[in-house]
Amino acid sequence: MKLLYFDCFSGLSGDMIIAALLDAGADFNRLQEELKKLNIDEEYELKWKKVIKNGITSTKFDVILNDTKESLQHDHVHTDGHHHSHTSHTHEHTHSHTHTHSHSDGHTHEHSHGHTHSHHHRSYKDIVEMIETAGFNEAVEKMALDIFKKIGEAEGKIHGVSLDKVHFHEVGAVDSIIDIVGAAILLDQLNIDRFVSASVPMGTGHIHIDHGVYPVPAPATLEIMKGIPVQQSNLKAELTTPTGAAIVAVIAEEFGTIPTMKIETIGYGAGTKTFPNHPNVLRVIIGEQ
Repeated sequence: MKLLYFDCFSGLSGDMIIAALLDAGADFNRLQEELKKLNIDEEYELKWKKVIKNGITSTKFDVILNDTKESLQHDHVHTDGHHHSHTSHTHEHTHSHTHTHSHSDGHTHEHSHGHTHSHHHRSYKDIVEMIETAGFNEAVEKMALDIFKKIGEAEGKIHGVSLDKVHFHEVGAVDSIIDIVGAAILLDQLNIDRFVSASVPMGTGHIHIDHGVYPVPAPATLEIMKGIPVQQSNLKAELTTPTGAAIVAVIAEEFGTIPTMKIETIGYGAGTKTFPNHPNVLRVIIGEQ
């Protein structure tokens, strides 16, 4: 049985997961081709490169929105704590947009870019329809839909609206769609039979979003993490984003230390932020059990 272990000592975000899978040998060209089925490829470009994080060679993955050509480090962004300061995003740019999204998760981010543009006001129903009509194989479609549902339910609970009424400012942003569907594509491509994860560090501190100053973990992330073992972290940063939390919450069957396995490949996915004494990377370990 092929097993994948998420060694998430620095948290999780959608882009860190994709980066770690690419680093472990997943096919970037396959990712690009499969994502074209969503029919939004004119809205973004994908970039990946090797970087060194505190001495560890890792892969960095970014979604660049064509309307601004600015790398939004999106979701991730936070992830690293950065919570994005969305700012980062600049892309937000300027726009006001910033908005909204913010949401709940504080993240605000992604959105940002939303920019103005329409895209970013995609509703939960819009995203479900986009995934269901794309023609992915059954495993990819189910995983992507389950992850979006997990985030949608958390957002709906936090904001007091039904799933049908949830608009994903942040999650509806192109980069989050890419992170979630892309993770499903790569995990399917790697033919993993079983997923196990370490307990998940959330980080500490506060993040600034449209709704004000929120504690870390942000409300939506915490809601998604119900039932999942979390671990203490002294890093003042948002280590785990809603997207990262939802991916692991949906696919991991067990949480704990590394299981007995014959290790075959290891991948390191870099986050956006750099910490002085802590490599901000997600490590995935793939092997036979």
